[in-house]
Amino acid sequence: MNQRDLATLRRRLNPENRFPSLLRGCYLTPEGEIMSAFVKVVAALPQDEYEKYVAIFKKIYSGTQGQNLLPVPLGTNAGMEDEAQQLLLRLSNSTLRDDEAIDLLFGQVIESIHAEAEARAQSVDETRKADNRLVLLLGDTIDLRHRRSDGEEDPDRSETQFSYILCAVCPVKPTKPTLAWCADDQDFVAKPENWTVSSPEMGFLFPAMEEGGADIGCAMLYTKSAENTHEGFVRKVFQCEPLQAADEQRSTVQDVLTTALAEECSLDVVQAVHEQLTVMLAEQKEDKQAEPLQLSRKDMREVLEGAGVSQEKAEAFEQGFTDAFGSYGQIPAVNVMPTRQYKVSTPDVTITVAPDKSELVQTRMIDGLRYILIRAEGGVEVNGIPVV
Repeated sequence: MNQRDLATLRRRLNPENRFPSLLRGCYLTPEGEIMSAFVKVVAALPQDEYEKYVAIFKKIYSGTQGQNLLPVPLGTNAGMEDEAQQLLLRLSNSTLRDDEAIDLLFGQVIESIHAEAEARAQSVDETRKADNRLVLLLGDTIDLRHRRSDGEEDPDRSETQFSYILCAVCPVKPTKPTLAWCADDQDFVAKPENWTVSSPEMGFLFPAMEEGGADIGCAMLYTKSAENTHEGFVRKVFQCEPLQAADEQRSTVQDVLTTALAEECSLDVVQAVHEQLTVMLAEQKEDKQAEPLQLSRKDMREVLEGAGVSQEKAEAFEQGFTDAFGSYGQIPAVNVMPTRQYKVSTPDVTITVAPDKSELVQTRMIDGLRYILIRAEGGVEVNGIPVV
């Protein structure tokens, strides 16, 4: 999905409009037992309540693609994929009006929560303190406008319809009993424990939008924490192999890089790779129609050779990349190394530099010892005190 597709979907969640038609929910205990299930017609919701639901669903489009927003391929495993894909199609095509499909999906979510609880192996006391969960589904259909040759939409010409569903899984946390101001009584009164809905920890969009149309072979998973790809949920709902988390991909690439480059993995090389990735990601961000930047083994080899790495070491990296991700494997460029910061660390010192000022940092051997040198421009301060 590109930035324009995401923007199209975000606009549907305008609190001032009532574009989505139906909202369904299922309130679960920490063990996955159903406490309540409900159906709400969006047009009938009070404005303040609708705004709260909109705020929750907007989170499903937030974060960084490749880290918080992950494509989930469907229809890739023989046999099992049809069941998952067809269930999601039933839900989206019916705009959540297929009760049997709703029950099946909620059942899969409950199974994933059961599996998660068993994996945690909590004590009775820990289970009692665990959060409840609210599973929300939103159904919507968009009239997609015809795009002119300049890429802009024609407001007077509808081309097709795009039906989709959004799912949000939210922790529901208990509040502590407290003393609170009551406007009606004009006094402070005791408020008992209550349960409040938090921002979603995960969710998904199906189908993904691809250049203004439906890609039924892909869903988009949202995870609040880039370190957690919700393996149990992915297995049960999408019936596919777990996704690799962003930090796992980054750690793997860094291991391959340091092993393959060995003595050539210098500060200058890492600086050059960092600068190239920063430029590539900036160019991709400027193009609203561009897909998230993915790098293959050949792409990475070109980056390394552009950074001055020898052909031998670049080939060694390419082979290590292939061993880790496969011959046709690709990873999001944002997961190769962080480009929003430039940090140099030793066991005792950490230096953080603006990404566009990385050339200010150098390493140098002096009297047989390696030093980190920082070019001081515009004055130096220590704990806010100017020093000479």
